Amino acid sequence: QVQLVESGGGLVQPGGSLRLSCAASGDSFSMYNLGWYRQAPGKEREMVAVVTYGGPKLYEKTVEGRFTVNRDKAENTVSLQMNSLKPEDTAVYYCNARSVKTLREFWGQGTQVTVSS
Repeated sequence: QVQLVESGGGLVQPGGSLRLSCAASGDSFSMYNLGWYRQAPGKEREMVAVVTYGGPKLYEKTVEGRFTVNRDKAENTVSLQMNSLKPEDTAVYYCNARSVKTLREFWGQGTQVTVSS
């Protein structure tokens, strides 16, 4: 059973930084894309940043240059370093794992990020 456990998040002032971490268990994850999505109130869930199983990284255009996603294959973890945070980054952030072989995907429980003065 794949499980994704997130940590980090919280309240930060505009311009501040936060780091999210996600620990994956229950599979080898060598053929998974791992990354982060977010959902703001009243909006659809959107991709934030993903590390593909082959290594290339994908970023949503509004976070490129501010957020950095990293993956530790040995530890099966994925992190999201968020800098220069803006109020519009406020959302629940979800860790995501998607198998490129089966196309199944799994979600973490979500962690709240609030950017406010």
